[in-house]
Amino acid sequence: MSIDLTGRVAIVTGAGGGLGRSHALALARYGARVVVNDMSAAGADAVAAEIRAAGGESVACACSVTDRAGVQAMVADAVGRWGSIDILVNNAGILRDRTFAKMDLDDFASVIDVHLMGSVNVTKAAWPHMREQGYGRVIFTTSSSGLYGNFGQSNYSAAKMALVGLMQTLALEGEKSNIRVNCLAPSAATRMTEGLYSDEALKGLGSGLVSPGVVALAADGAPTRMILLAGAGAFEQAHVTMTRGVWIGDAPDAAERLQAQWDRVGDRGGERVPASGAAQYHHEVAHPDRPPVPAPELAVAR
Repeated sequence: MSIDLTGRVAIVTGAGGGLGRSHALALARYGARVVVNDMSAAGADAVAAEIRAAGGESVACACSVTDRAGVQAMVADAVGRWGSIDILVNNAGILRDRTFAKMDLDDFASVIDVHLMGSVNVTKAAWPHMREQGYGRVIFTTSSSGLYGNFGQSNYSAAKMALVGLMQTLALEGEKSNIRVNCLAPSAATRMTEGLYSDEALKGLGSGLVSPGVVALAADGAPTRMILLAGAGAFEQAHVTMTRGVWIGDAPDAAERLQAQWDRVGDRGGERVPASGAAQYHHEVAHPDRPPVPAPELAVAR
């Protein structure tokens, strides 16, 4: 199946370089009109000019994703200029890496503010337009650091896993409006990874190898509620799952029984991906190990 984004309007945040630039160029190659957002006006202008030089349509917008008024103006300008906002790629981010013991709380908060609240700000501005037009594709940038943890990145990990929770709920809320919401967890050599890894370790991790994932998640046939991992030309899917677990009940030694059955609690045989948070409750009250609850006896009228 060929992908055609002709006429679609996309916003890519943090697109003045690195992954964002690659995503913006890839979307433009497939026909999308692209708003290139970045803190750096020079960077945003350069990428927008690059798209136009290749025959595409693009404008630059220099503002921080933490600037709610600036974000609202950016979305309003895109809608006023091209009539819609169809694709949103939340890519902007920063790093403030230190171990938790040594981390300043201002650095923790700044990472949450850019990655999580920045994505919230732009999505909140675009969401009403997507609902009204009955179409939208929203992509959040998560990370394996959030999914699996990474030493020295407690702030970044917390923000990135929070985006997964945001994606899960917005995918449910946007379904009736044909708004499909997904997460991308990229592995790529960018400005954010400079100095963290050796050149040898970063070989083969070009940002262009990740961007096909963005194009596919932005297409008409995109899935929803997917956590797509991408890097070095490979693509995988991560899941937040629930195991079958054990039923212990209201026993006086319930804590001790639980402690003795950690292996069974964590046994992944028969695990599943819940359709929503309510699945936990429904599974627990009807747990396969739970003894049948006898039906109440009915009084017989005489």
